[in-house]
Amino acid sequence: MGTSGSDLGQLADDRALLGRTSTAERVADILRTRIAEGYFQPGERLSEDSIGKALAVSRNTLREAFRLLTHERLLVHELNRGVFVRVLAVQDVEDIYRTRRLIQCAVVRGLDGPPFELGGLLDAVTEGEHAAEEGHWKDVSTANIHFHRELVALAGSARTDELMRGVLAELRLAFHIVDDPRALHEPYLTRNRQLLESLKAGDRDGTERLLAAYLDDSREQVVEVYAGLVADEPADKD
Repeated sequence: MGTSGSDLGQLADDRALLGRTSTAERVADILRTRIAEGYFQPGERLSEDSIGKALAVSRNTLREAFRLLTHERLLVHELNRGVFVRVLAVQDVEDIYRTRRLIQCAVVRGLDGPPFELGGLLDAVTEGEHAAEEGHWKDVSTANIHFHRELVALAGSARTDELMRGVLAELRLAFHIVDDPRALHEPYLTRNRQLLESLKAGDRDGTERLLAAYLDDSREQVVEVYAGLVADEPADKD
């Protein structure tokens, strides 16, 4: 199902983020964030006219942004058909989790302190718990992404933050096609809280162990569910 005209009105709200010196990198950052938040769905064709009009950017700027996101494996260009949000293979999901484990565990291991600056993590945990209370499981997924982005932000590295934004946006492509988001995300609300409390206690080693087990369990669950869903998809969109 594509993005509706009213939804594109929401995208127009992002114009302010571009400022007066609109660049392809800024457009790509907006679209990357929107993909991570589930605004654009895997397999969805991105309309140059609609998105360009919503963001008030030129066709050339938008095409360069598409090229950047294609390089990040978030989009694919299909000859004579256009640009689409990528649909991941099972091997992609497995590789994303390997990358997450390497980055996130290294971040925790290398933290200075304690005490740690945990305001962003606390906000993400609270965001997820409130969304769960309302039964908004897509928002729980978004809060979970925010949690792990804030966890990596503890390293204080702009390069690591940028890398993780792309990895998590790519992972969200897998989450989008899961038909029972509650079963997928609910168990990790408690585990996010446990990670937060472990960091509050200043236990880096314990936090790293909890995080490694967390990511291993999540990988196993997501790969199992995703493999079944991909197997049920038609081989060709045409």
